Amino acid sequence: MKNRLEGKVAIVTGGGTGIGEAICKKFAREGAKVVVAGFPEDPVEDVAKEIQKEGGTAIAFTANISMEANAKGCVELAVKQYGKLDILVNNAGVFPEVNLLQDYSEEAFDYMLKNNLKSAFAMSKAALPELHKTKGNIVSAGSESGVIGIAQNAPYGGTKGFIHAFMKGLAVEQAQFGVRVNIVGPGPIDTAWTHESTGPMDSKMVKNMKVATPMGRRGTPEEVANVYCFLASDEASYVTGALYMVDGGITVAKGPVGDMADSSMKDQPKDSLDLEHSKEGHTSIRDK
Repeated sequence: MKNRLEGKVAIVTGGGTGIGEAICKKFAREGAKVVVAGFPEDPVEDVAKEIQKEGGTAIAFTANISMEANAKGCVELAVKQYGKLDILVNNAGVFPEVNLLQDYSEEAFDYMLKNNLKSAFAMSKAALPELHKTKGNIVSAGSESGVIGIAQNAPYGGTKGFIHAFMKGLAVEQAQFGVRVNIVGPGPIDTAWTHESTGPMDSKMVKNMKVATPMGRRGTPEEVANVYCFLASDEASYVTGALYMVDGGITVAKGPVGDMADSSMKDQPKDSLDLEHSKEGHTSIRDK
């Protein structure tokens, strides 16, 4: 089915790279007008132009959306450009460090509080008055680490656990205004974050991550974007307060089951969204 988001206006934070790029391109292909939001250093302009080149509708917004004024500015741009706002995707987040807690830096922890928590708070607060008008919805990025906890990722998992509870609380309180709120919980996804050369993981962690996944591989950004699209669409009209795991089964796995996966599961599906930035996305701390 195509055009599931026809006539909808969506903001996607962290939309320039990785899963965010896939969400933006998936939404645009399904008929949505998309505001691609991200840091000034992110290729948000490129993603917007790539969507336009394919015949879709998109504009870029570059700012640190953890700041209240910038979050309001992002929502105001969407409404000014497209007349309304139907969907907010809180995808923005950072993964700056992997370490035992006794060695974990306060700088990295503070950086996550700002970009994993405050960004979702500021954007949701700014978007809700417009979502009330359209009976729209919010879909936010959770994580397997926020469900089961992961060694050397404890602070990151803590930020995602907050997102899970925060969004479920919003789902309960915002239903009276006709607004749905859901969470997508990715597992190990084939982005910059899960590669030794572009993220904070070492080779041992990368190997263990795959063998701990029943399907024996990383997921693709497009596979995650497919679930975001469903939850943002009217097909999910009776779904709110839900956490949808897109994790290859890792949150229910026990032991190195990925080695036993059937070969058909280990092959990643072919990308159809023409993703140019899936392996980009800074994992280091930026002074913003």
